[in-house]
Amino acid sequence: MTSADSPDTSPPSPSTSAEKQDFREQVEISGHIIDSLLLPKILDQITALGGQFAIEQVDVGHLSSDPSFARLEVRAETREKLEEILVAIGQHGAVPRHLEDCRLEPADRDSAFPEGFYCTTNQETDVRLTGEWVAVQDQEMDCGIVVADDDLSARCVPMVDVRQGDRVVIGRLGTRVHPQERDRSTRDAFSFMNSTVSSEKPKGVTVRDIAASMRRARDGDGKILVVAGPAVVHTGSRDHFSWLIEQGYIDVLFAGNALATHDIEQSFYGTSLGVSVEEGTAAETGHEHHLRTINRIRRIGSIRQAVAEGLLTDGIMYQCVRQEIPFLLAGSIRDDGPLPDVVTDSIEAQSRMRELCRDVTFCLMIATTLHSIATGNLLPARVKVVCVDINPATVTKLADRGTFQTIGLVTDVEPFLRILVDDLKKLAGDS
Repeated sequence: MTSADSPDTSPPSPSTSAEKQDFREQVEISGHIIDSLLLPKILDQITALGGQFAIEQVDVGHLSSDPSFARLEVRAETREKLEEILVAIGQHGAVPRHLEDCRLEPADRDSAFPEGFYCTTNQETDVRLTGEWVAVQDQEMDCGIVVADDDLSARCVPMVDVRQGDRVVIGRLGTRVHPQERDRSTRDAFSFMNSTVSSEKPKGVTVRDIAASMRRARDGDGKILVVAGPAVVHTGSRDHFSWLIEQGYIDVLFAGNALATHDIEQSFYGTSLGVSVEEGTAAETGHEHHLRTINRIRRIGSIRQAVAEGLLTDGIMYQCVRQEIPFLLAGSIRDDGPLPDVVTDSIEAQSRMRELCRDVTFCLMIATTLHSIATGNLLPARVKVVCVDINPATVTKLADRGTFQTIGLVTDVEPFLRILVDDLKKLAGDS
């Protein structure tokens, strides 16, 4: 046994104590740490950051339902380096063996956290309050944690929403993360095809798994959010999308000015961006159609009013109004008009999106990079996310920005939606 593996009880020499001194802390990790590869990730993270480890205990579960346990000693040359390592492996579920309550500090101003605040991830998190672990509510990445005055609850709070006097969690002590583990109950795309961004992977099986997940969500306790771009209309997929709304496969819709505008443009003129959806040819003065569409809706007051007065009688937005599906149209600097229903204040749009994301269990993102990334930032890791885009970089960007649970499907919108609808009809026995 080396001196690194067992403590040296002899006092260090004064001349060599500084160069031989290291800093240590014991951490524990439990759960499905072997088959979800959490333990190898932690060990790799320690060495990659310049630390060392000693495995003191490992108990491996024998059945798929049995959890495993490991205790490690983590060592580093400086306290700062040890702290860096502990923060990093904490995101994989490693918790210090000697527990302390989380440290709290009151916010000294509105819309800003105290320095050193705990920065959240999208993974389920607990904080330790008066000796008890308390689950953090409204889990979301890139937020802080505010603890209630009674020490009985805590929640993720965006920076812009923090208020002076709020008690904010500082540092990593008294926090623990529950990493997302591989789902062992099913054998589908969500278990084995993480980040399937290759265009050469088989799509039929993946679409069937997506259809089955949407069916289970609709018929159970699930809530389906769809984030969609204007390509849904441009590619002639509007009827497929409208069918999903009509049949209850969409509970919430996030989009921008463009999807709603071109959807209504098709209802009014039979075109999308001035191109005939039926014939694929440019209509005379078709470049004006989207502006005339926006103007007509602005004159009547809202999309809902257009439906109520019989001006709008089909399409995606029509079905949202008829089926009472909440939708959030978030604006951007490049929008024409925009439609009166578009939320042009980005902070307000983000806040309303955050409210609508609550209780979502399944999210389908279709052909919209920026909207997909924005929505991914609001979702906890437990939400199943599917991103469909002709550009594989969209899925990569989602994963790079923290939405690692995303299943990617590289394909055009129309064939995906057509096959998805067909599969859902087969599941319902309507073939």
